[in-house]
Amino acid sequence: METESKGPVATEIEKRLLAELSPSALNVINDSASHHGHAGDDGSGESHFTVEIECAAFEGQSRLNRQRMVNKALGDLMQEKVHAMAIKARAPGE
Repeated sequence: METESKGPVATEIEKRLLAELSPSALNVINDSASHHGHAGDDGSGESHFTVEIECAAFEGQSRLNRQRMVNKALGDLMQEKVHAMAIKARAPGE
């Protein structure tokens, strides 16, 4: 898990995923700079993310169900703070 300095939205994403899914690996990447000036860029510098997550709870789950689990764990952040998120979800050993 990365320890670099993160903004408040990235920190909250990480906090919620750790609490809800107990991942064995988690990487929250802020992609917002690549979308500066595009639709959905709210000027905060934290609107677009990639989440790479490995979690035992994903074992036997479809790709869609894994994404639903991540979205559920993030709750209101997906409607209020995050414009776009790429989710790369895998079970251990995949």
